[in-house]
Amino acid sequence: DFCVWRPEMYQIQGPPTLSNLQKMEDGIKQPRKRKKQKSNNVSISMLPKKPNTNRKGMIVTDKVGTPITVFDGASHALAEINNWRKSDCPERSAIKVAVASCTDKPSFARQCMEWLIVDDGSTL
Repeated sequence: DFCVWRPEMYQIQGPPTLSNLQKMEDGIKQPRKRKKQKSNNVSISMLPKKPNTNRKGMIVTDKVGTPITVFDGASHALAEINNWRKSDCPERSAIKVAVASCTDKPSFARQCMEWLIVDDGSTL
């Protein structure tokens, strides 16, 4: 966390979950009035511009709706490495990649890696 995506796992409320991007956008534009509404302070600018998971129309959030997103640079770099692996060039196709990070919530991180995708559509 915070090597490839944000926010860090200790900053989220509860385990990652899948949320419908369109419903979240609609909810921010026209919030419902509730007596005891817990504010998550999510704005349109915090949401990804398109779904960022391997599940159609979905994004990864925590239980209060805070989006979990892959950094643009990390997404591009990892997708480029995936493309190199498919090339005919032996030096590029043999490349290996590792990301090191530590978290107090490894199960949360594993779930994010199963759902989040990079620019070429592959999961982390």
